[in-house]
Amino acid sequence: MNKVLQHYTKPSWLPFLVLAAFSGAALYLGMYMTAAVGAAAIIVLLIVSLISWRSRTNSLAAFLESVLYDAETAKSSTLMSFPLPIAIFALEDSRIIWGNAAFFDMCGEVGTRLDANLAQLVPQFSGKWLLEGKSCYPSLLEIQGRKYRLHGSIVHSEQEPPAENRPIMGITYWVDVTDYDNIRIAFEDTRPVAGVIVIDNLDELIKNVPDRVKNDLRDAIEDKLSQWTAAFQGIFRRYDRDRYLLLMEHQAMERLKPGKFSIVEDIHSVVNPFGIAASISIGLGADCETLTDALAAADNAAELALSRGGDQTVIKSHTGFDFFGGRGGEVESRAKVRSRSMANALASLIRDSSRLYVMGHRFGDMDSFGASVGICAVARLLGIRCEIVADLQHTAAGPLADRVLAEEAYRDVILDPAGLPAHIDPAALLVVVDTSRPEQVEVASLLKDCRRVAVIDHHRVAATYIQDPAFSFIEPFASSACELVAGMLQDLPELNSLLPCEAEALLAGIVLDTKNFSLRTGERTFDAAAWLRRSGADTASVKRLFQSDLDHMVAKSRILEQTELYRQIAIAVPQEPQDRVVAAMAADELLNIAGVAASIVLAPDGRGGCFASARSLGSLNVQLIMEKLGGGGNANAAAMQMSNTSAEEALRKVYDAINDYMNDDKEKQKQ
Repeated sequence: MNKVLQHYTKPSWLPFLVLAAFSGAALYLGMYMTAAVGAAAIIVLLIVSLISWRSRTNSLAAFLESVLYDAETAKSSTLMSFPLPIAIFALEDSRIIWGNAAFFDMCGEVGTRLDANLAQLVPQFSGKWLLEGKSCYPSLLEIQGRKYRLHGSIVHSEQEPPAENRPIMGITYWVDVTDYDNIRIAFEDTRPVAGVIVIDNLDELIKNVPDRVKNDLRDAIEDKLSQWTAAFQGIFRRYDRDRYLLLMEHQAMERLKPGKFSIVEDIHSVVNPFGIAASISIGLGADCETLTDALAAADNAAELALSRGGDQTVIKSHTGFDFFGGRGGEVESRAKVRSRSMANALASLIRDSSRLYVMGHRFGDMDSFGASVGICAVARLLGIRCEIVADLQHTAAGPLADRVLAEEAYRDVILDPAGLPAHIDPAALLVVVDTSRPEQVEVASLLKDCRRVAVIDHHRVAATYIQDPAFSFIEPFASSACELVAGMLQDLPELNSLLPCEAEALLAGIVLDTKNFSLRTGERTFDAAAWLRRSGADTASVKRLFQSDLDHMVAKSRILEQTELYRQIAIAVPQEPQDRVVAAMAADELLNIAGVAASIVLAPDGRGGCFASARSLGSLNVQLIMEKLGGGGNANAAAMQMSNTSAEEALRKVYDAINDYMNDDKEKQKQ
């Protein structure tokens, strides 16, 4: 019997102690008769108490036995007839120790089988989740065409055999969720997805062609879109001259993903009389609560697709952004209307600012520093104080900085990141140039503290970007940030009186990113360079900015000696930490090797991580390769940074990224 219950059935010894004390006192005082009577009373009381205690104990035992028997009978009957399937099994070998009728019926067995094995009845079952302390199986189990959610726990036996023989058992409860899961799947599959389709180059496509041809081109595009949407029972309607609304179900979007939204490639078959192929971008908003939210997400995704150069599909969902396509070059826009409107908007923002800060990306180069100087020129002509936030100890634009700082107007324009004020004026404006990613800016805290931010960049927008800027001018077709700034200065005649150092800074950025006007050049690139030359830029002075010292040339040669060719990509992996300028120079030099389509220089950074500089002649998009590694850039020049990664591990990831890119390219060619 339980010790607690025995405690309540035992007789009380207090009366015996009192009588014993009384008899002892009488004997001590010579009252022998009284003492004898007390002793006799103790004996009689003891006999009566023992008889009473035994009677109560027997009655209680009988009562408990009756209760426990009834409880065990009820428990056994309840478990056997319990509507949920239940099984108890040995965790070491999945041997079934006990199971109710519902469990064996679920498994398609006739009657109970205690010789069965749970892993045999349910092949996909494993008891590992119970040993990991989980109370629910990580996924649904399908048995006899039904789906079950499995709950369970470990059962500890009350018996205490030797530890090596003590069985570890698990008890499982199987809940049929087939109907619920089918409803969930149907709900997920039929959730609406809103989309926006944009014709990237409509102006170029219909420029200088007769109206009849314009209509034919538009009809050809809409005919292909109509056939494409009809295949998955989607709906599309034109709501602007170059934009279409698209509605589809979630399951249709999932079916289109493996084909990389092939309609983007199919549209290229629509060509105008001058040989210009049509190009579209698609933005999709998925997993949204309402259609209004889905359409807003689709607009956001479409703008992101255009910011990345167009000719691609972007999906915005609760998990972030997914990108499909975008492997070709950017579509250049020759219209100056956008540049002029952007120039006026930026000038208006600067006029309304109490103070102006400009910064580029970390480990800045001549493009980011030159664009910063161009923004300073605008502020100088508008009479607004401007400061360039730059770490001159870690920059590849040292010679250009020395050239600019030698001018009287720029003596105190550089603001070291350590010297930033603790409080930023709410009316201050921050202009971020040559990057749109918040994790890459020179000083992340300044970006966070400034309420008004403007972004000027020529790289394709990545999944992470500066949210809700007051001004955004991102043109992936541009050669450089300096080209964009120079173009805006051209469009502001009252502000285009540049100092020679300012013109040379902007020209140096263009020369750097175009590799001496050999890559990523367009009509506006040469327009900007010619205007800068007329504004006082000395090409010989710019050339001297790119001269390398002997140490850099020797270091570059050593990097080139450690080069191997992998799938038309020259990869150099020096073992010693390298200067980023030298790595970029080596990546440029590797493109001169016959048969090389792209180059990657992967080097330790001296702080336990690695960085890479990637270059391409145009046939391979190195931005997509670097994006797989967490980096970014554009199709011809990209980079990435890895922290706490060895060179060997980073190289393995580079190989994987190249293989993924090449395999995607093969699938695209098959289609």
